[in-house]
Amino acid sequence: MSGLLTAQNLGVTFSGRAVLRDISLSLSSGHLVALVGPNGAGKTTLLRALAGLLPSQGEIYVGGDALSLLSLRERAKRFAYLPQGHVVHWPLPALDIVALGRYPHGATDPARLTPKDAEAVKRAMQATDVVEFSKRRVTELSGGECSRVALARVLAVEAPVILADEPTASLDPRYQIDVMQNLRKAADAGTLVIVVTHDLGLAARFADTVLVLSEGRLAAQGAPAEALSEKIMANVFRISAYRAEHQREAVIVPWAGI
Repeated sequence: MSGLLTAQNLGVTFSGRAVLRDISLSLSSGHLVALVGPNGAGKTTLLRALAGLLPSQGEIYVGGDALSLLSLRERAKRFAYLPQGHVVHWPLPALDIVALGRYPHGATDPARLTPKDAEAVKRAMQATDVVEFSKRRVTELSGGECSRVALARVLAVEAPVILADEPTASLDPRYQIDVMQNLRKAADAGTLVIVVTHDLGLAARFADTVLVLSEGRLAAQGAPAEALSEKIMANVFRISAYRAEHQREAVIVPWAGI
């Protein structure tokens, strides 16, 4: 298998129960990959396993290197991870939160960033339009504003792989689109972006590749129209969908249960 991030026969077992089984994939730089599937399919588990955040069986390679042989700091440079939710409990300025993205590079004090680190933080905050929040405490920001600060922290890592777990959950439509557009821009700039989402419409619109998980296995992978075919919609999601095209982008709207 060739690609920036590859997995061969990946499996994860919790308390004797197989949560993921026989996952093999190869994902390349410059792509946005949507990871979709019903509740309990193993999406978050797969995302965390790919980053080495939990024990797994099989082989994972990133940039040609075996993940198991990389130090924790090196893994943190290769993967920028955005977990579910945007709740921040520390009353820190937004600038300091974004600067945490430079920690894997040795920047342990947001007040003492090197010019290179400061520039990376500035670029990330400009990309997500949060420069105006630099001195505001994140605990005073709205949910949508916090989501953009959290995304800026991830972008500040400047990792070759971004893993985002339901980054649009609980956001209003405007912020959902903003987040996906920023992740799309990151992919267009050469980053491999993997996004867990329940929104099949956003997946169809923004993703180059869709991975469909069902009961811990890959049920489909490919371009959105292929991976989210009528057959997959029926067999995996138990729904039918309305399909169209708007401004040269795919439109898929879950329509009815079957």
